[in-house]
Parts: sequence; C-alpha cells; structure tokens
Amino acid sequence: MYGRREYGDYQTPIRFAQSVCNYLLTHKHVSPQIIIDPTCGTGNFLQASLLFDADKYYGIEINSDYCNICCDKFRDPRFSIINEDFFSFDLRSLLHNTANALIIGNPPWITSSSLSAIESDNIPQKTNFKGLKGIDALTGASNFDICEYIILKLIYLAKDSGATISMLCKTSVARNVLKELNRSNIGFEYFDILEFNAAEVFGIRAQTCVLLIKLSPLCTQTTSCNVYSSDNWEIPKYSLAVDGEHFQRSLRSDYDFGGKCCFEWRQGVKHDCSKVMELSLVDGLFHNKEGHIVDIESTAVYPLAKSSTFKKPIINSFSKYVLVTQKEVGQDTSYLQEFSPKTWKYLNDNIDLFERRKSSIYRLAPPFAMFGVGAYSYSQFKVGVSGFYKTPLFSLLYSPDGKPVMTDDTSYFICFDHYNTAYVAMLLLNSKPVQEFLMDIAFLDAKRPYTKKVLERLCFKRITSVVTFEMLLQTEHALDVEPYITKQMYSDFQSFLDVQDNEQTELMQIS
Repeated sequence: MYGRREYGDYQTPIRFAQSVCNYLLTHKHVSPQIIIDPTCGTGNFLQASLLFDADKYYGIEINSDYCNICCDKFRDPRFSIINEDFFSFDLRSLLHNTANALIIGNPPWITSSSLSAIESDNIPQKTNFKGLKGIDALTGASNFDICEYIILKLIYLAKDSGATISMLCKTSVARNVLKELNRSNIGFEYFDILEFNAAEVFGIRAQTCVLLIKLSPLCTQTTSCNVYSSDNWEIPKYSLAVDGEHFQRSLRSDYDFGGKCCFEWRQGVKHDCSKVMELSLVDGLFHNKEGHIVDIESTAVYPLAKSSTFKKPIINSFSKYVLVTQKEVGQDTSYLQEFSPKTWKYLNDNIDLFERRKSSIYRLAPPFAMFGVGAYSYSQFKVGVSGFYKTPLFSLLYSPDGKPVMTDDTSYFICFDHYNTAYVAMLLLNSKPVQEFLMDIAFLDAKRPYTKKVLERLCFKRITSVVTFEMLLQTEHALDVEPYITKQMYSDFQSFLDVQDNEQTELMQIS
C-alpha cells in the first residue's frame, strides 16, 4: 500500500554510485576481495563496484521485484543476489573475510516511528539498542533512523576487522554513528563525512552524506572525523569530535562560550492531545480545536507559546492557551474533580482521545497526564526559543496578568523571577557574539538545530566577559525594541550570575 515509503526507498543513480566508487578507489585506495550491499535495491552500487574487480559480490534485498532485476543484470558467477530481509538475515555467513571487505550501499531513509505509524513489517525488533535510560528510552529519544540501525549493526558485526563501510545517509545519522562508536569504544582508521547535494542526486530536500569508515581493531581512534563539503571531497571543511554527549566542531567564529550553563534549560509541556488541551479565546470564551465552546474554570488554563510563536523578542499577548492538568509529573489528576469540576467533566467527556495516545509514557500514568511539567513551568518570566528555526530568536515570555506562560515541547526555555533579569538574558542570547557561537555548535541540518544539549553548553559567565553593555544597546536596536537596558541592570545581572555559580558549587560539594 505504501510502496517506496514503506521501504524508505531512494534508488541511487548509477552515475552517483560510480562517483562514490571512483573516490574510494582513487583517494582511499580501497581494494576489496568481497563486496556486500546489504540493501541492494536494483543493484546500482553493485554495478558501480565492478570497478574494484572483487572476487565475490553479495546483494541482499527484501523486494523480490528488485531481486529479479539484479539477477537479470548480473549474470557473472561472482554475484549472489539474496532475497531476504536484512533485519533477519544472518550476515555473519558472508563476513568470513571482513579484513578485505567493502560494505557499500544506500540503506532506507525512514525512522522506526514512521514505519510503526504505517504498520509496516519492514522494521527491526524493538530494542533499546543505544542503552538509553529512563524517560529517554520511552520517548522520542528512542525513535531511531532505520539507516542508522543498519549501519551500526554492520559495524558491530565487522568491528574487529579492517573492513571498509561506505553508506549513504543523512548527516545527522553519520554524527549519531560517530557518537555510538565513541560510546562503544570501537576503533577506526578513518571516519569521513562526505556531504552531497540530495536535491541533485535524489530530488529531495535533506542534508545528506556518504559516510565512510575504515574499521581497525588496532586503532584506538573513536572520537573525531573530517567533514567534507559537497563541492570538494579532497580538503576537509572542518573537523568534528565527540566530547561526552556533545559534538565539538572546529570553531569558525572568534567566540567560544562553551562550558556549563548556570541556568537549567527546560522543555515545554507534552500532552499529545491538542484537540482537547489546546484552546483559543474568542470573545471571552474558550474554544477547542474542534471549534466547540469549552465551559471550564480558568484556573488550570494558561497562555501558550507554541514553537511557531517565537518571532518577536518580547511576547506578552497570546491567542493560544493550554489546559494543564498537573503541577508535576505523576501527580494524581483526580484533584480536578473537587477543585475544577467543569474541567474534570470536560476531560472525561473526551477521555477516548486521551486513551488513543500511542506513546508508552502514558501507559501507567494518571488519567489526562502530561509531561514536561514541574515547579519551573510556573515561573512568571521565561526566556525561550524554538527548536526548529535555523536562526534562533530568543523571546522573553510573560503575561501581564502574572499568569505563567507555558510553551510546547518543541521549544526550550530558562526561568526567572524578575523581569529585568530575564530581559538582560534575552539580550545576551540574541547578541551577535552568542548568535555566531550558536551557529558554530548547532547543526542546521538537524530537525531541531537548537536542543537542550546545545543550549546547556552556553556559559553565561563567559558570555558576560565578552559582551559589553554597548553590545547590548546594539542588540536592542537590532531587535527593534524600545530602549530599556541600563548599566545598573547589566551589573545586577552579572552579580546574579555570581550567586548562581556559588549555589551550583555548593550543590556539587554536598553531592
């Protein structure tokens, strides 16, 4: 029914497959005896790899029509076309001489959650294969790219050899593979990311690359790689290294604000039931997404800044609202029955929509449960940013009536008790030096370039040592906001940072 989508199917044009193989031969001097394409499709990579004149060629493919095409195309006795599912096929039977093997191909570009959504059978058995812990193992962090799964499985099978792996994938997948090799301490001789123009090759918009790995049991290198631009595969564009959970790219800007943020970046509320939980205010009445008037108490309804809202530096008027059922994760929601009976009835009238929520995080949770809620959610002032936009605009969020502003789970924020402190933080984050540094450490090809892991690297002490008061005045002007910052406000903010740092030091000493 879903055809190419079910298999994440983008057949590699023969000319591009030939250019990849020619690069491997002339620049990397790859000379394999065995060539394996684990998802060979119509066989274009196998055909291009005839350039190596290997002793044996194997193509594995789940689609029987593609297998028939390959069998007709390759009459050479060195070729074996295997009509099997990669996820269940025993690759060890082919990897008896991995020291001289080239594993090459273009695995499917689709995620596990996308396959599950269309109820596909073309999916590996669900396992926590990255060793995720806690909530990450249950939520979006455990969703993985099928291409990434295939590449990592190939690496695990051939890790004690000198095999070469050359796979087309998204650049975000390549970075995840580097992180996993570092986590698993799997050595390699080289790890290169060769970017290419997916619009020209496949007619799609995506940040893609040829991932090239030379495995080696003798090498201890597990941390860094070279990244090459799409128009030059000979001179690296920059180097990339894994530093714990973070990537460190060779910096192009003059600023380095990397360190530990003294504020904790939070993610907005997650409820997966927008038809019920998200409301609009029209003529003094709440309406849900179905257009129905919602007669409930206002006590549990809060202004909502969705990710698409972050288009102004100061946001204090709202058209969207969200119903918040808990003060903290796991709280029993039955309290609403007594304190907000109309809200409780409204929720129960729509309980079927809550019961259809697919995420396993709600399985043992109280009725109408949410995630991404805590004491921090109720801070009066927040400085937040959308995770989606390529150029980050940090916005100061507050409601004139003093009611806390909520954000959705695609945005990130830090909390403040006072407007002036939040205002200075907003200016600092939007200042030119910080923006340049963020562009250096973020990966703009990612679905969310700016995440908690990126933002928590911003050290405000380092920022304030570089960003002057005059720079903040320039930032106000660039943002087109009314002049408000004063030298005393900036001085107070710097003193506030000293207090924050001292509190963090004390907590570390106690723990």
